[in-house]
Amino acid sequence: MTLISIKNNLEIIKMRLVGKLVADVLEMIEDYVIPGVTTEELNNICHKYIVYQQNAQPACLGYQGFPKSICVSVNDVVCHGIPNKQDILKDGDIINIDISIIKNGYYGDASKMFIIGKSNKLGKKLCKVAQNSLYLALYTIQPGISLNILGEVIQNYVEKHNFSIVREYCGHGIGSKFHEAPQVLHHNHYKNKIVILKPGMTFTVEPMINSGNNTVKCMNDGWTVKTQDKSLSAQYEHTILVNHQGCEILTLQKGEQISKMLNNLK
Repeated sequence: MTLISIKNNLEIIKMRLVGKLVADVLEMIEDYVIPGVTTEELNNICHKYIVYQQNAQPACLGYQGFPKSICVSVNDVVCHGIPNKQDILKDGDIINIDISIIKNGYYGDASKMFIIGKSNKLGKKLCKVAQNSLYLALYTIQPGISLNILGEVIQNYVEKHNFSIVREYCGHGIGSKFHEAPQVLHHNHYKNKIVILKPGMTFTVEPMINSGNNTVKCMNDGWTVKTQDKSLSAQYEHTILVNHQGCEILTLQKGEQISKMLNNLK
């Protein structure tokens, strides 16, 4: 049985710091996410900010061979999009920017959607449903509940809006390792091993929502995952800490319509 790490006070302090750094990068990059910019340029801006302004390390760079410092997933790319000079953002695109950072031996991880220029109706709705599904899951977190409940909440909300949930990828424990136990499913199509939430657990919740069906394919680069039917995909992600009242969002950004500290006890 895989043990789930319970963070002590010193570890929580480190997790709060790196979570804040991740949030800062996502806030910083927003001004640069405009029509005409390449995903390579966004990568370079984030890399320099993380390394030279934050004195930290981009966790994606070199991770299992990943060649860039951030993931940028445009339109029908579900996740793990590799920044490059050929991808030039244009009006109506939706993109996910995924930031992962190492600081003082601990990891933080979060992502958000950006709508480029003039939004289209479907893309805007998909992004909103993806973000709301994440928030609804966070509002359920409290010690003593089964982790499976998060997936049930996400699935019920997303399918009510006639969108689908990617099954092949999930959230994960995080701390002194980038990926640790437990796996956090965003659906209820098959059961996780029963994991009961306890104060001190830290993990990501990161639902990936498609406007078409849920099937995906990995491209020849070994990283980029796209929707099989070329439909749009959206994702939001936060790193959270389970506490005695509910949870703390370690990667909360300015302007989000949710509190950093969630008291979810009834």
